[in-house]
Amino acid sequence: MNNSHKYTLLGLLLIYSSILYAFEPTGVASAFFGPNALPVIDQSDGLTSSKLRMELAADGYFGFKGDQTADLFARVHAPLFTRWANLSIWMPVYEWYSQEDGTGSGAGDVYLATEVQVLHNEWIKSESAKYIPQMTIRLGMKTASGGQFERKRHFDSPGYFFDLTMGQSVSLKHIELRFSGSVGFLCWQTVEARQNDAVMYGLQAQLRHEYFSAHLAFGGYVGWERYGDAPMTLKVRAAGHIKGFEPFVQYQWGIKDYPFHHVRVGLAYSIDILRLKTPHHD
Repeated sequence: MNNSHKYTLLGLLLIYSSILYAFEPTGVASAFFGPNALPVIDQSDGLTSSKLRMELAADGYFGFKGDQTADLFARVHAPLFTRWANLSIWMPVYEWYSQEDGTGSGAGDVYLATEVQVLHNEWIKSESAKYIPQMTIRLGMKTASGGQFERKRHFDSPGYFFDLTMGQSVSLKHIELRFSGSVGFLCWQTVEARQNDAVMYGLQAQLRHEYFSAHLAFGGYVGWERYGDAPMTLKVRAAGHIKGFEPFVQYQWGIKDYPFHHVRVGLAYSIDILRLKTPHHD
């Protein structure tokens, strides 16, 4: 074999090994890490708001190989000078866990998202406007503030996502029913500058009353590695409404690639800060 053939064969082997490496699953996925590594992101309902909403909750996770996790969760949702654009910030402030290799604790990742209303029936002066759904676009990111990658608690890497949500409400006397669906894209870094790309999806039904609300949400995402990176969850939530305060309880079942049962108990408070500033905020 002459030198040119040797170099050609070596080049082909290098290309082949690079392709195999590129498609080899990394295991940096929701099925193999703690519950706060990259959970299914809460869905929007297709509406932005003029209200400042602050939420504080306690979480409990159980069900995966003896892993038991508890954390303190916080979220702030605020209008960006107009009801048609909102900013959300949320994170598991601190988690405590027990797993097969011992116990530990640490802070979680910070999530930031901006949501913009791109379609609303109030903008359409027509008798058929009530049949037109509302639509929002959301763009967000995940920081790498969560650590303990070696103990499989967090990915210790950044990520970003965007999604589009459409929703429509139906009023029945004192009760409002709202249905929404979303689709989007999620990307996170895995190892050695590689990344996983996923399609996000979700369906949601909500029941709203002056004094209480409930919702059911089904959703998840599907990564390209197809190795523990396609979590699918079902979430049920019930809340009361008392002068801006919202005590709530929530249960989430990890159907696939998210091997946890999740219980959340918390309290939220909302205030229409734009209406406080001016009655003509729209």
